[in-house]
Amino acid sequence: MSLETGVKGGVATVTISHPAKRNAMTAAMWRELPDLLHGLAKDPGVRALVLTGEGDHFCAGADITELASINAAGDANLSSRAEAALADFPKPTIAAIRGFCVGGGWQLAGACDVRFADPGARFAITPAKIGIVYPPTAIRRLVALVGPAAAKYLLYSADLIDAAHALRLGFVQEIADDLDGRVAEYVDVVLSRSQFSHEAAKEIIDGFVAGTMTDARLEEWQAASISGPDAAEGVAAFKERRAPHFTWTRPQSG
Repeated sequence: MSLETGVKGGVATVTISHPAKRNAMTAAMWRELPDLLHGLAKDPGVRALVLTGEGDHFCAGADITELASINAAGDANLSSRAEAALADFPKPTIAAIRGFCVGGGWQLAGACDVRFADPGARFAITPAKIGIVYPPTAIRRLVALVGPAAAKYLLYSADLIDAAHALRLGFVQEIADDLDGRVAEYVDVVLSRSQFSHEAAKEIIDGFVAGTMTDARLEEWQAASISGPDAAEGVAAFKERRAPHFTWTRPQSG
């Protein structure tokens, strides 16, 4: 049981590996994820991240057998810290979902920017089955993704829905028969685009959703766009009818 990481061609792939329990997250895995993501965010060679599960499933949530020990240790917010680290990852994040995506698995998938699903994927948010409350940050994110009525629909029943239903609700952006191939295709397109535009879009959209985006910050992004190298390259490439070669990279901080 672990989180496995590989970086290739600008893409970091984080694989949830606990196949004996449909990739349920142990306390150790929840604790590990924020530090792992922090390290990948600082890596200038990483331009996008794909989160997936080993084998037939994405993630069946938290390992229920560890709930008592987690709560006793005062770590009830483990999943929320991992969720926040994933949501705050500064580069595009894509969840590749097959099999079960349940509870904490849905929480992780929901913290990604984009979600692709195999036709056989199944989704559920299950706190009502065990009498607990889903983390508030995750509920807020769920409401932003699917709206209040759909969020209640899912939380009240705690029942599984199929990939087609998840697509209709807006939780999933695409269903793909060849999940890995389609995700790779999409990521290749993302890598060909401007990292500057990606970072701006992510911060601005998330800021609008959270109600934290300010006019001053929007003006900063616009000023940076005018003075930055990617805009000039994009215009030049368009005029010369060639593919652009964007050079902006995220400034690294401690």
